[in-house]
Amino acid sequence: MMLENLSKRFETLLNKIRGRGVLTEQNIDEALREVRLALLEADVHFKIVKSFIDDVRKAAVGKEVLASLTPGQALVKIVWQELCQLMGTESSGISFPVAPSANPTKVMLVGLQGNGKTTTAAKLARFYKQKGKQVLLVAADLKRPAACEQLQTLGNEIGVPVMMPRLGEDVFSVIYTALETAKQQAIDLLIIDTAGRVAVDEAEMEEIRQMKSRFSPEEVLLVSDAMAGQNAVSVATHFHETVGLTGVILTKTEGDARGGAILSVRAVTGAPIKFIGTGEKVDALALFHPDRIASKILGMGDILSLVEMAEKSFSLEQATELQEKVRTDQLTLEDFRDQLKQIKKMGSMTKILEMLPKGAGIPNLGSPDQIEKELRYTEAIISSMTSIERNNPDIINGSRRIRIANGSGTSVQEVNRFLKKFFDAKKMFKAMSARGGFSGFKKPLKQMFSLG
Repeated sequence: MMLENLSKRFETLLNKIRGRGVLTEQNIDEALREVRLALLEADVHFKIVKSFIDDVRKAAVGKEVLASLTPGQALVKIVWQELCQLMGTESSGISFPVAPSANPTKVMLVGLQGNGKTTTAAKLARFYKQKGKQVLLVAADLKRPAACEQLQTLGNEIGVPVMMPRLGEDVFSVIYTALETAKQQAIDLLIIDTAGRVAVDEAEMEEIRQMKSRFSPEEVLLVSDAMAGQNAVSVATHFHETVGLTGVILTKTEGDARGGAILSVRAVTGAPIKFIGTGEKVDALALFHPDRIASKILGMGDILSLVEMAEKSFSLEQATELQEKVRTDQLTLEDFRDQLKQIKKMGSMTKILEMLPKGAGIPNLGSPDQIEKELRYTEAIISSMTSIERNNPDIINGSRRIRIANGSGTSVQEVNRFLKKFFDAKKMFKAMSARGGFSGFKKPLKQMFSLG
C-alpha cells in the first residue's frame, strides 16, 4: 500500500503533537527527531532529510506558531507545506501549445529495462486519448522485438495507432516516419517508447542523446520503479545529467510502502514527478498531485482524488435523481443495486478507503476485505429478487425470503438482517436529507455499508 509505513509513523507522531496545548522549542525538536527517523526509514536520502527538518524547524520555531491557540495543528500545517515543497508545488502533466499546431507534441520515454516503460507508454496514450487528444505511439525499442509486439497489442486494446518498425529500419528512421505521419494526420501527441537501458553508462546513453538532438522532444520522461527507493533516485540523477529530463513517471507506487523515491526524486534532480502508475492495468495512471500525497502521508486522506473517481462513475444526472428519490422516500433496492455497481467501477474498497481521512469521524466500516465480502453478499441477495420485489421491497414476505435466501446462497436470517438494515437506513437518509452535509449521513452510511 503506497506510503503505508511512512503514513503510520506520521499518524502516531502527529496525534501526539495535536494534543499539545503549547509547543516549545524543546518539544518541537523532540517531534522533529521522530520525523527525521520516519523519513530515513522511508529511504529518503539523508541530505534531503536534513534540509527538510531544518526548513520545518525554521518555520515552526516562531511567535506565530508558539502563540497559536492550536499550536499542534499549526505544526502539522507546516509539515504539510514543507512536504508539498519537497515534492513540487503543483501537478503538471504534459504541456500542449495554446494555439493549434501542425507539429505534434513529442514525448520520449526513457528508462532501465524492466521498469514498465512500454506499458506506461500505453497508459499515457490512453490518458490523453480520454482528454480528446489524437495520439500516435511509436515502437522505437528495436533492441527487444517483444517490446514492439507488446506495444502493438496494448495499442489495439486502447484504440490508439502504433507506428511499427519496418524490416531493416533503424530507430531514427522509425521516429522520422512517425513524425511525418503525425503531421499529415493532425496528431496532437507522439509518444516514443525508446529501448530500455541495461545500465546508465556512456555507451547505453548515446542513442538517447542522439534522439533528443535530432527530434527535439518537448518532454523527456524517465519511467522509474518507485519500489527501488534510493536506487530509483540514483538512476534519475544519471539520466537527468546525461540527457536532461523534463519529468519522471513512477511506476508500482501501489506497492511502495516506504515512499523514498516519491519524496526524493524532485529534490535531487529538480525534475518533477508528472505521473504515477497505480496498478498493472492500462487505466492505472494518475497525475501526480504533491498536495494530495502530502495529505495522505499525514493521514488527511485524498478526498479530491476520491471525488474525481466518483465523478467518472456517477453522472450529475444520476446523483440528482438519487437525491430526489431519497428526499421523496422512493429509494428502492433496484436503486441500491445500481449504486453498488457504480461503486465497483471506482475500484477496490482498499483503494477507496485509503483516500478517506483517518480519525475524521468516518464510521468504522471494517477491513476492506470484510466490506468486499459484505457487498458481494448484498449484491447476491438483491439479484435473487424479482424486479417487482426490488422496486417494492415491502411485499417480501416469509416465503419470498426463503426463496431469496436459497437463490443467493445465504440464510433467511441474513436476508432478514439485510432488509431490516435497508429499511432503517432508508428512514435515516430521509430524516437527514433536509439537514445536508456529510456529517448528517454518517449513521445511514454505516448502515448501508454493513447490509450483509
